[in-house]
Amino acid sequence: MTPEADPTIGELITAATRRLAAAGADSPRLDARLLLACALGESGRLHGREDETVPAVPAARFEALLERRGAGEPVSRILGSREFWSLEFELSPATLDPRPDSETLIDALRGLFPDRSASLRILDLGTGTGCLLLAALSEYPNAEGTGVDIDPDCVAVASRNAQKLSLSDRARMICSSWGSNVTGLFDVVLSNPPYIPTSEIDSLQPEVREHDPRGALDGGTDGLVAYRNIAESLDSLLSEKGIAVLEFGEGQGDDIARIMRSAGLFVAGFRNDLAGIRRCVLVRRT
Repeated sequence: MTPEADPTIGELITAATRRLAAAGADSPRLDARLLLACALGESGRLHGREDETVPAVPAARFEALLERRGAGEPVSRILGSREFWSLEFELSPATLDPRPDSETLIDALRGLFPDRSASLRILDLGTGTGCLLLAALSEYPNAEGTGVDIDPDCVAVASRNAQKLSLSDRARMICSSWGSNVTGLFDVVLSNPPYIPTSEIDSLQPEVREHDPRGALDGGTDGLVAYRNIAESLDSLLSEKGIAVLEFGEGQGDDIARIMRSAGLFVAGFRNDLAGIRRCVLVRRT
């Protein structure tokens, strides 16, 4: 009997694409290509290599990865990393998986401070992977900043990401509940706090509900608990002309503006994400 030939890259991608599409994946072909590259131990593209055969061991690894993806685990969780602002960030079970919507905050920052040589002092409250702070530092080479998270595991991941991105000389990661352990004044305060109302978490997509840490999602009964905590400390964290750029969920903007004004802060406006949805609020000291 003639031994069965090893499958080619193209054959595996085609079969996996059909399989993931049937499982409901939003981008089945891209997912298949990323997972196969991982199984092959490569980060490069597979385009133009469709006729190459895949030996049994990496093919088996690919099958195991497909099982995980078919069960609803996000590709980023399987790979252990996520691209944000064209930078690669390590993930862990403790960290939120950064979303493209959060890049709205970096876009807003660039509009607020068009001078890329500005020596900004930046604070990131609830830093997680460190993506907001480190993306901001990548844009402003003379800036320095502090990332804050209540979870020591997040602080460790953010510190490793700063090291990998060669930004650790300008980024300090500390453990703190919002601004409680933070000293000094900052020109910019960034945050993507938890904003999902507790009662809505169980109805989120499984990729979010089952794989993002609940503490990074749960915003309390009305989804606004974190904003009240942040509002209490902003006056003591912002420099005289400093500005806070805070992400929020769809439809929460007016409520968050009221919270900020009740704390004696000035709401300087909002910014929309790429879908045209209000995504972040700009807040200054009065």
